[in-house]
Amino acid sequence: MGSLSHIRVLDLSRVLAGPWASQLFADLGAEVIKIERPGQGDDTRFWGPPWMPDSEGNATDSSAYFLCTNRGKHSLQIDLKDPHGVAQVRDIARHVDVVIENFKVGDLASLGLDYASLSQDNPGLVYCSITGFGQTGPLAQRPGYDLLVQAMGGLMSITGEPDGEPMKVGVALSDIMTGLYGVIGTLAALAEREHSGRGQHVDVALMDVTLATLANQAANWVVGGVNPSRVGNAHLSIVPYQSFETADGHIVVAVGNDSQFVQFCEVLGLSALSEDPRFARNESRVVNRDALIPLLAERMKTQPSHFWLDGLIARNVPCGPINSVAEAFAQPQVAARKMLVDVPHPDNPDLQLVGNPIKLSRTPVTYDRAPPKLGEHDSLLGHFATPRDAD
Repeated sequence: MGSLSHIRVLDLSRVLAGPWASQLFADLGAEVIKIERPGQGDDTRFWGPPWMPDSEGNATDSSAYFLCTNRGKHSLQIDLKDPHGVAQVRDIARHVDVVIENFKVGDLASLGLDYASLSQDNPGLVYCSITGFGQTGPLAQRPGYDLLVQAMGGLMSITGEPDGEPMKVGVALSDIMTGLYGVIGTLAALAEREHSGRGQHVDVALMDVTLATLANQAANWVVGGVNPSRVGNAHLSIVPYQSFETADGHIVVAVGNDSQFVQFCEVLGLSALSEDPRFARNESRVVNRDALIPLLAERMKTQPSHFWLDGLIARNVPCGPINSVAEAFAQPQVAARKMLVDVPHPDNPDLQLVGNPIKLSRTPVTYDRAPPKLGEHDSLLGHFATPRDAD
């Protein structure tokens, strides 16, 4: 049994941050009930191409986007614009441990599906609200999207080349990180409930999470008064820690300490640089970055990538190729870590999805249910509106 097999989750969310959170609950064994709009479902069902192929290679109506964040769930079609549908959701909410929702602030209160309303019938309910800007503050009523929050939260300002335009991260990182923080907050509330018997409201915002995950870049400003800028693939506090062009491509080198820098210079045939007072210590290399990097970059261009990687790996200098997504998944390490898993789908028995990165020794993640077809579990509505031990 999964670690959270005793937990039932009502998922009122859609798109990415909320479904990412509820999928993690499902991966860990929780029973997750996803409520979708009749005939339409989650917006991401239609965010294709690409579409999952069926067993004969023909495109189905399941988008890759939807599949990446909805495995392990049950799908019920319920119309929240219909009072009868609202009543059905309230019936389910009486018998769940967790609600996850990402409606605009106030929308569910108008339906009597907010935390204050549902907790009257279910005092132990842990209710996780995921929004762009949180339940309070002057921006609380604004809709939040990952791109918007990456921009407003400072993330885009530090992403990209120094002389280029600000760039978003290549995946919806604010959404994904908010989903993870939502799970952490919800699990903390469930742990506290074991002592108090009471649930609580978990308020998680994309904006808050984006600011928090600026990490050392945020501290540079808050603590040091330094407003970070874009440095491309380089690092503000570690040198050399960046990509380098080689004779046939690019690699990354992540020199994390002074002894690694000595080894790096030896492989490059530039040992004198590690003895130069300007470069011997990391703090000096940061100050003298503009003098050092061109010397290293010129030498790196003289040999192909494999030459440098072989030499640096032999000296335990952190380095690696810059893989495409296809190349990343082709690595033997990925297979060894079981990061591609079989999740047979009714339309494609050979469906593979990206595995969960959490490795538990006694209650491992299982992949027992493919992402659901719209309304696949409508016949189980009555089951979900009863206590779990009533079976």
